[in-house]
Amino acid sequence: MSLETITALVPMRHTSERVPGKNYRPLAGKPLYAHIIETLLAVAEVSRVVVDTDSPVIISGLRQNYPQVMILERPEHLRAGTIPMNEILLHDTALAPADLYLQTHSTNPLLKAETLSRAIQALRASYPAHDSLFGVTRLQVRLWDQLARPINHNPAILLRTQDLPPVFMENSCVYLFTRQTLEQRRNRIGERPLMFEVDPAEAWDIDEESTFQVVETLMRARLA
Repeated sequence: MSLETITALVPMRHTSERVPGKNYRPLAGKPLYAHIIETLLAVAEVSRVVVDTDSPVIISGLRQNYPQVMILERPEHLRAGTIPMNEILLHDTALAPADLYLQTHSTNPLLKAETLSRAIQALRASYPAHDSLFGVTRLQVRLWDQLARPINHNPAILLRTQDLPPVFMENSCVYLFTRQTLEQRRNRIGERPLMFEVDPAEAWDIDEESTFQVVETLMRARLA
C-alpha cells in the first residue's frame, strides 16, 4: 500500500469547558488555530489540510485567511463533548480520502513543521512493519500509582532520574494512521504502532488557563 497522499486532520470544537473559546482565542497575535494551520501548510508531505469544526468563528476565519483548507462542518450527532474522537475521525476520513492521515490539534501551537515531516518519514520508512505512529514525550521521573506503589523504580535503589528506564507519555501532538486501521480497530493507534518522540519544548498542550499563558510566553519568545 502506498502512503503518498497525506491528509492532515484538525478537529476543533467551538466550545471549551476549561479555557472558554480557546481554539479561536488570540495567542501571540493570531487566533490559536492559525498557528497549527500554518504549520501544517508548511509540511511538504501533506497534500491537504482538513478542519472539522462546528464553530462559525473558525469557519469564517478559515474562509477568509486560509481558503486552501478544506472545511468539514461537524454534524449535530457528533458535537457533544462526550463523543469519542475516533468516531469523528471515521466521519472525516470517509469524506476526505487519503492514503495516510495525520491528526493533530490546534492546542499544540508550538509543534514544528519539520517535526511532523520527520514523523511522516519515520512511518513511511517502517511501514508496514509499523502500521501507525503516535507522538510521545519521554519521562525519566519517579512514578507512583494511586496507592503509593512505585511504577518504574525501586525505592530501595535510589538511581539518578537520568538513569531510570524511560517511560513514554502519549502527548496527542501527532497521530499517523490509515483509514483501514481506523475502521478495523476504531482507534488511531494500530496493532503495531511506532512511538515518535517529540521534543518537550514543542509538546505543550493547552488544556488549562495556566498552560495558555505559558505557551503564549514561549510563542512570543520564539517569534521575537
